[in-house]
Amino acid sequence: MHDLVIRNANLVDGTGAPARLADVAVNGPFISEVTVAGKAGNGKRELDAAGRLLTPGFVDIHTHYDAQASWDPYLTPSSQHGCTTVVMGNCGVGFAPADPARHAWLIRLMEGVEDIPGAALSEGITWGWETFPEYLDVISRRDHTIDYAALVAHSAVRGYVMGDRGAKNEDATPEDIARMAAIVGEGIAAGAFGFSTSRTPIHKSMDGEYAPGTFAKHDELFGIARAMAKAGGGMYQTVIWHPNLLDELTWMKELARETGLPVSFNLQQFDQVPQMWRQVLTELDAIEAENLPIYAQVAGRGIGILMSWEGTAHPFAIHPTFLKMAGLTPAQRLAELKKPEVRAQMLGEQQAPLSMLPAWITPEFASFVLQSFHKMYLVEGAIDYEPTAEHTLTAMAAATSKSVYELAYDHMCKGGLIYFPVFNYADSILEPTRALHQHPRTRLGLSDAGAHCGSICDGGMPTFMLTHWARDRTRGAKMPLEFVVKRQTSETAAMFGFHDRGVVAPGKRADLNLINYEELKVMTPFMAYDLPAGGRRLMQNAKGYDATFVAGVQIVDHDQFTGALPGKLVRRGR
Repeated sequence: MHDLVIRNANLVDGTGAPARLADVAVNGPFISEVTVAGKAGNGKRELDAAGRLLTPGFVDIHTHYDAQASWDPYLTPSSQHGCTTVVMGNCGVGFAPADPARHAWLIRLMEGVEDIPGAALSEGITWGWETFPEYLDVISRRDHTIDYAALVAHSAVRGYVMGDRGAKNEDATPEDIARMAAIVGEGIAAGAFGFSTSRTPIHKSMDGEYAPGTFAKHDELFGIARAMAKAGGGMYQTVIWHPNLLDELTWMKELARETGLPVSFNLQQFDQVPQMWRQVLTELDAIEAENLPIYAQVAGRGIGILMSWEGTAHPFAIHPTFLKMAGLTPAQRLAELKKPEVRAQMLGEQQAPLSMLPAWITPEFASFVLQSFHKMYLVEGAIDYEPTAEHTLTAMAAATSKSVYELAYDHMCKGGLIYFPVFNYADSILEPTRALHQHPRTRLGLSDAGAHCGSICDGGMPTFMLTHWARDRTRGAKMPLEFVVKRQTSETAAMFGFHDRGVVAPGKRADLNLINYEELKVMTPFMAYDLPAGGRRLMQNAKGYDATFVAGVQIVDHDQFTGALPGKLVRRGR
């Protein structure tokens, strides 16, 4: 007799095969039988899944739960959106290895790069490690809802080995490189799934310094890669400065040829060169022909900032009057902002001079992020991630007697959000994103779940993929449901070497989602204050997950956690 039988499900098994009616049986943590509906043996527990979609658990390869894993057993929001395995340590930032004297530096780096409140990190991280293997040991002692894996982060390694020289991006000496390579190799041997580095000037600490490793020479990058290959391999994940993508692909190809390591980089459409993604796909055609293990991570939608009075970015974020409200609670600040005289003062003043502002606020942030009104959309009710151009603030202001600033101010005072898709929306449509997903050398990623707490909320991307692309899209072609499920299960699992999951088949892990597909919804994001020290973070719930199972244990029941914590640290090669 099976422990669990899910009967009469509309099974989309993660392989890309057509959906079919099936029974799926589970014994312990593994799938024991997959057969036509009505044919599975009896189960101690049986679920009638008639009219429900059954998929593998989703595998999110780009998250930032490095600190959250040490205090939060639920790893939200990923576990609320069908994810059963997540990879953290991306973008070259993390918390191990960690010299005890540099804890505050690591926190300020993570706060600057990933917009995670420093106070939450300071209060929440349960330090107890110095080396990367010790970090894995410490976080593995706490049970979680879902499985999680880690990458070794370049910035942390560089800061640990080189101290201030590493933090200031000075060139590494041969001795430095040898020590860094040894540490990364030690991390791979301990179970890390790879290594991550950042090469984009967008990533800065709260002190305005570039993330360590941003300008690392090739001898440093290759020295680390060779140590990884010697220690057993793993993913080489890098974040590239978008205008440099074509040039940077040269060394990535050399690295993949020499070491055999899989390499992953970010690929988005960006406004400055909106058609470069087509050139990159041409390069990926050649990479596919040569069979090099290089993959572009692409997002499922526009990578967008959500603006509100409570968020990191909005059109008035660096106005003098607003800056003076920094010490107020959100409720107190909103009460002030609603006063007619304060409104008049805010609308009549300019941004504060950058010389008077924190170092992380750049000219690009002040102009492009805070003043691109032609790309800002007012969120009314359910959020539309593929809005039309006539709904931008610029277009709406032209159709009314109000300025863009007035519209933004009044909307936020009503509690409204403003959506600003920074990437993947240069054409005011998601067609380039759909095209990116068709290429065999791209993989779904870049959700950044756990990060960008005051500005971006893309941890719900797995649910969005199912609702928007497979079911609801009206502005162009959809993607087949089977393709969308495969994108975030077997493809992402295989890319990182999770060979025991990502497919519903006998012998595979019983990581499963039972979904009320017709009712599945991505809810409107909201600001929560549930991080340590009352830290804020944008959250986005889902509706329609009847059940999520991790290793055969149900963790979600009709969108609510059951309290079960079967999730474990996954170590590569074990």
